[in-house]
Amino acid sequence: MTTSDDKFFHAQITRRVDFAPDLWMFRVRSGGEFKFIPGQYATLGVETDGKRIERPYSIASAPWEDEIEFFVELVPEGALTPRLHKLQPGDQLLMRKVPKGKFSLDTQIGRTNHLLISTVTGVAPFVSYVRTLHREWKEGRFEGSHKLFLLNGASRPWEFGYLEELTHFAESVPWFTYVPTVSRPWDHEDWPGEIGRADDVLRKYADQWGLDATNTAAYLCGHPDMIENSKAILRRRGFTDRALIKEELYWVPPHK
Repeated sequence: MTTSDDKFFHAQITRRVDFAPDLWMFRVRSGGEFKFIPGQYATLGVETDGKRIERPYSIASAPWEDEIEFFVELVPEGALTPRLHKLQPGDQLLMRKVPKGKFSLDTQIGRTNHLLISTVTGVAPFVSYVRTLHREWKEGRFEGSHKLFLLNGASRPWEFGYLEELTHFAESVPWFTYVPTVSRPWDHEDWPGEIGRADDVLRKYADQWGLDATNTAAYLCGHPDMIENSKAILRRRGFTDRALIKEELYWVPPHK
């Protein structure tokens, strides 16, 4: 099977950073024009034994960057991530030429606060939001009227692939607040930050930041359980308008 070049780039991996044996970041050069909006995803694929295997992956980079960045967790029984995990800088993979997804920052919804809740690799679209707004802020094209509040959950500290970058952004601009929270702290006594799952600390921080349905839109990305729990909490807090809650599931859980 030969892949039609009118639909796919043969993108080349330019950089890879491993955060843990099952968690890594990689950047690709598409080899052609790839215009996307922060929050969208790219469809990546490999061909093996005459079959093409594809999956969507949220983009962590900003549109102005000359490479496209992804943050990936290995699913040992997965169809694609074990194959992606073997790829190194210089290797190629397929990438569809058209990005997709509607998980973008909604600045027209009449709410100026944006509550971002993620687990592990679900932080990727939010990294794209912040990198993009930071560049616009520095260039005077964003005045800071919209404020972003990010709750970033993980089991262990090393799962925060963007901890340093996001902490730096939060310390350097007035419109971005960042709270990483660890749900398995007992092995990491040196962890100085928040403890608990993202949905466990959601009420606490929504109260602390003064976020409610009159002034805030919510964005949930990552583990399906986190998304369901967070949606239930938000609804009880008055987020009954479905337009105020955007979600991006990273897989669909099996029916119980």
